[in-house]
Amino acid sequence: MTRADKTAEIARLKEKFEQNTFFYLTDSSALSVEQINRFRRLCYQKEIEVFVAKNTLVKKALESLGSEKGYAPLFDILHGPTTLMFSDNAKLPAQVIEEFRKEFDKPVLKAAYIDSDVYIGDDQIKALIALKTKEEVIAEIIAMLESPIQSVLGGLNSGANTIYGLLDAIEAKG
Repeated sequence: MTRADKTAEIARLKEKFEQNTFFYLTDSSALSVEQINRFRRLCYQKEIEVFVAKNTLVKKALESLGSEKGYAPLFDILHGPTTLMFSDNAKLPAQVIEEFRKEFDKPVLKAAYIDSDVYIGDDQIKALIALKTKEEVIAEIIAMLESPIQSVLGGLNSGANTIYGLLDAIEAKG
């Protein structure tokens, strides 16, 4: 790889990291060509971008974005083969990894970067799967806000039925 190629790759990686607040670093080195192609197809179907990058170039791209992003903990895991996964959904890559590993041992999660939080190690898969998406959090908030309103409306409706019942009873006596 020439210096110009490396510079272009660092710029491409930097752009990917700037555009994505969710990305995973995995090791899929033990997978056969057929298996890695199946994994890539599965990721493609779920709209997860997957590609392999050199660790030194990944590190340089992350370093160029500044320390305020909190990428420093990722530097220690940048050794050995690294496959990058980018998604708009924080937990989707973890779900895909878990699904794929029902048949195969890899890919292994090295780390995940989720909105400035860093998850290091393969033991973090369950925690990443348990994350709630933005849409799920909004739905829960709306449900919590609707609940008291529904109770009040239900109480008002039952109270109205009671008043109608009393009026009917008074009218029947009169």
